[in-house]
Amino acid sequence: MFDFGFGELLLIGIVALIVVGPKELPVLFRNVGRFMGKARGMAREFSRAMNEAADESGVRDVAKTIKNAANPVNSAMDGVRDAARSMTNLDPKSETGKLAKEREDAKKKIEANAARAAAERKKREADEALRRADALEAAMKAEAEPAPEPAPGASAEGQDKA
Repeated sequence: MFDFGFGELLLIGIVALIVVGPKELPVLFRNVGRFMGKARGMAREFSRAMNEAADESGVRDVAKTIKNAANPVNSAMDGVRDAARSMTNLDPKSETGKLAKEREDAKKKIEANAARAAAERKKREADEALRRADALEAAMKAEAEPAPEPAPGASAEGQDKA
C-alpha cells in the first residue's frame, strides 16, 4: 500500500522524537503498531468476504470459462483428446471395428509364431551344447585312461617300432 524507504522512516522517527519527546515515543510506536495490526486484520477479513461472495455468485466459474475461451490452444487440445477417445472406442460391428479385430488377431498369431520359433531355436542350441559337452567329456575320459601295458614277453624294442 504505502511504500516507505529507510530514509523516509528515519525522517519520520526524528520528527516524532522532536514533537512527542523521548519519554512518550515508545508508547506512540506501540499504539501505531496496534492500529496497523487492526487495519491489516480488517483488510484481510474484507478480502475474504469478497472472495466468498464471488464463489457463491459463480464469478469464478465465469472467469474460468473466459480464461479457457481466451486460450485457443487448450481448447484445440481438448478437441483432439475427444477425437482420440472416439477413435479408440470402436463399434465391433463397423468396418473399422472389424479391421481392428483382424489386426489384433494377426498380432496375436505373429507373437505366438515368434515365441514358438524362439523356443525351437533355443532347443536346437541346447541340444547342440549338450552334444558338445558329451564330446568334451568323452575326450577327457580318453585322455585320463592309462595306456595299455605291453604283453609279457614283448621286448621294449618292439614297442618302439610299433
